[in-house]
Amino acid sequence: MHDAPLPPGKLPAALLARLLAQNAPTDPRVLIGPRVGVDAAVIDMGDRLLIAKSDPITFATEAIGYYAVMVNANDIAVMGGTPRWFLATLLLPETQTTTTLVEAMFTQIRETCASLQIALVGGHTEITVGLDRPIVAGHMLGEVARDRLITSAGMRAGDAILLTKGFPIEGIAIIARERAAQLRVAGHTASAIARWQQFLYTPGISVLPEARILTHAVDVHAMHDPTEGGLATGIRELAQASGVGVRLHAEQLPLLPEGRVLCEAFDLDPLGTIASGALLAAVPAAQVEAAIRACAAAGIACYHVGTAVASATECVLHTTTTSRPLPTFARDEIVGLFT
Repeated sequence: MHDAPLPPGKLPAALLARLLAQNAPTDPRVLIGPRVGVDAAVIDMGDRLLIAKSDPITFATEAIGYYAVMVNANDIAVMGGTPRWFLATLLLPETQTTTTLVEAMFTQIRETCASLQIALVGGHTEITVGLDRPIVAGHMLGEVARDRLITSAGMRAGDAILLTKGFPIEGIAIIARERAAQLRVAGHTASAIARWQQFLYTPGISVLPEARILTHAVDVHAMHDPTEGGLATGIRELAQASGVGVRLHAEQLPLLPEGRVLCEAFDLDPLGTIASGALLAAVPAAQVEAAIRACAAAGIACYHVGTAVASATECVLHTTTTSRPLPTFARDEIVGLFT
């Protein structure tokens, strides 16, 4: 039987689940090991819990060091933790690596770590045969008090599903940075393109502020940041990790106008476009308004986008007139810009 190549992007969820099921941790201190939809591992270190995460940056080329620190820090924050220590593996293209490129990447990593009070403690750097662009694999360690741990597996039937800021923030920044020339040819102004590029920083791809706000303001049952595969994949991962289903309200999903424009320009579905910068959170239905007010007080928009339901097979997107399954994406829509 022919074994067809898999497409770029995340492994199919069923395949990944089967592979991970073969890897039961043997160390009893591993409280949370590798699972589909779970953001990081958790290891018992005595009076504190250690959170360990790794995530590569493969799409972006500009500001790649900034991306690497932020997306890994996000995965510590969504578990209620504080990111502390960062390691980076830099794989550099064999024909395009210059001293200027390497220095820029190191500067981005160093300055971003400093801004978050994270220590850069190690890693590896090499020029790699076969690469046509740099790749950074980040490894973040953080810590959390035992009674403050939150996972993506804690959403319960009846919970309200919240989303901060809007989507796809990271997608907007990547499209504007990687396809600026095409956007200019299409008639978009230099000032508009520059503003879209700055979505990396404003509203930004970090979810640390709202993660801290929500965990102090309400009883957060679960958090997750939608990254590769977009908002639709992030919601499915949250539901799968928790063993529940979801009902979403299409009119309440905060698709940013800039995201609509740029995704339409390159025929991408916003729901499947990389969406770092937005935070998914599951909270008791009675605490929705308190959560929204707490975020608003810090200038962060927060939206009630759906409800968790008991049936794990139900993952539905409702409009005022129709209902349909939440779409699935075998690969992130943004991959189309690079293939």
